[in-house]
Amino acid sequence: MRRPVHSSAAAAAVLLVLGVLAPPAASAQQSVNFSVGGFVPRGLDGRPNTDVLVNNLDFLIFDLKDFNGASLNAEWLIGLGDFVEAGLGAGWYAKTSPAIYRRFTHADGSEIEQDLKLRIVPFSATLRILPLGRRGVQPYLGIGAGVLRYRYSETGDFVDLTDRSIFRDNFVATGTATGPLILGGVRFRIEEIDLGFEMRHQAGKGELPEDLDFSGSRIDLGGMNYLFTLNVHF
Repeated sequence: MRRPVHSSAAAAAVLLVLGVLAPPAASAQQSVNFSVGGFVPRGLDGRPNTDVLVNNLDFLIFDLKDFNGASLNAEWLIGLGDFVEAGLGAGWYAKTSPAIYRRFTHADGSEIEQDLKLRIVPFSATLRILPLGRRGVQPYLGIGAGVLRYRYSETGDFVDLTDRSIFRDNFVATGTATGPLILGGVRFRIEEIDLGFEMRHQAGKGELPEDLDFSGSRIDLGGMNYLFTLNVHF
């Protein structure tokens, strides 16, 4: 069974930001921030030995870099004075890596193939510090909390190690993980929009159900987002 994630901590962080946003929302400067870029998952060196991708490499051949993929985000931002900004956002990432067995093939010599797929839908609550304010050139640093909805699947042909028979199946794990966010970037004001670039580090570990016999009990959802941003004021 999946162990419960620390959803109460993430919910508290989201409620805190909502509480900060609610009173001044009518008068404070607001904007919608759209971002597009790439997500680079954590490398092998940073993953625990319980991670399913680490353990899959013992018997499958695939490239972890295949999980590098596009990410999309949208965030509602509200100014809290001249130098602080709070936000609530959501995003999307999905990528598939092809894999083959290291030591087994079909009877005709062809490869035994699978697709390993990871999807993450992150929800975030953030606070940014803008030391120069929200005019002209706007460097910023921020922290926050992320709630990561994830889906991990393995689809294709599998080898039963008891009798080495080959069968086709689809194993899927879904859940929610939470973790901290650290971000930084710079924006450039042009009339009523800001153009910029942001780097965002997310962390979180998803639990995988024991009854599906994945090779690991967790999947690390952490990594870096490299994003181009468009911030529209209203």
